Amino acid sequence: MNTKALSIGALMSAILGLPTQAAQLDIQISNLTHGNYFTPVLVAAHNNDIALFHAGEAASAALQKMAEGGAIDDLSAAVTGASGVVLENPAGGLMAPGMTTESMMLDTGDNGYLSVTAMILPTNDGFVGLDSWKIPTEGGIYTIYLNGYDAGTEANDEIVNGGGAPGTPGIPAAPGGAGGENGTGLNDTSDNDKVHIHPGVVGDMDSAGGVSDLNSQVHRWLNPVAKLTVTVK
Repeated sequence: MNTKALSIGALMSAILGLPTQAAQLDIQISNLTHGNYFTPVLVAAHNNDIALFHAGEAASAALQKMAEGGAIDDLSAAVTGASGVVLENPAGGLMAPGMTTESMMLDTGDNGYLSVTAMILPTNDGFVGLDSWKIPTEGGIYTIYLNGYDAGTEANDEIVNGGGAPGTPGIPAAPGGAGGENGTGLNDTSDNDKVHIHPGVVGDMDSAGGVSDLNSQVHRWLNPVAKLTVTVK
């Protein structure tokens, strides 16, 4: 009996029997807020050499562009440029409060991590995020709850003025018609210029003035702000 051959054969069988990286995911996202919208969502499968963001670190220019204005093109290009794959805008536009997207397929290839991001409207630089979730190798349905983050790139003055370009103060819009106008602006004294959990919205009940253009009953939230359902096949 050739014991060496048996040993090699057993080793190959063991290797072939190991679980491999899942190549196909079904993705669903739910907006758990009662009054906030998400700009077009970016879902990215990538390796550990790249990330959309890391809490406690300064936002990249691409993340700032998304968090202040909702544009995901630079983040998407960074992922695909690093051999990652993306699912863009699964909601087909703004994602309304309470909305759940249809299940959409994402082929991950050899990428082992999943990240998600989208701006929360109306905020100055708030976004919903998932940072480098390790994709399981075992098939099944996985539920991940996502928090709202602050990019740390702009003061939270809560003024709706159409501002959305990086470095331009203000909030691009308040979808849903619940925003106010003529607010004097909050005095945001935070000096945290790194990505961090969003402190939330203050708002007020004065739609024609006050300190904020946000409605304190409509636009406030508690984390988590979204639910991600991932089916690994």
